[in-house]
Amino acid sequence: MTDPIADYLTRLRNAISANHRVVEVPASNLKKEITKILFEKGYILNYKFVEGETPGGIIKIALKYDPVNKVNAIKSLQRVSRPGLRKYTGYKDMPRVLNGLGIAILSTSRGIMTNKEAKEQKIGGEVLCYIY
Repeated sequence: MTDPIADYLTRLRNAISANHRVVEVPASNLKKEITKILFEKGYILNYKFVEGETPGGIIKIALKYDPVNKVNAIKSLQRVSRPGLRKYTGYKDMPRVLNGLGIAILSTSRGIMTNKEAKEQKIGGEVLCYIY
């Protein structure tokens, strides 16, 4: 697999379109940090790191649905920086996703964070994905 982050986002996207409640994803440190951000921002209901089943372990993610409408909290997952075309940004020209309603996840020198956190700390980095 050449792009594990794209695989992670595709597994989430496919589980949402199939109305699954839980999705399992092969774990890595980068995917764990992205999952923590999704949980903190309220896009997923819960997550659990399971070690031992595969060499790196797996991440079980409980997707968040509206109880009345059965609509998922995540409307779109978009991969921005790809292995063939990297996208970097400075803190002055930080991307705004859906006019500030969505988030961009960045890989910075201080770890994985959202575009708002990176702008507050005045650091730039590689734009991994947009989520809204």
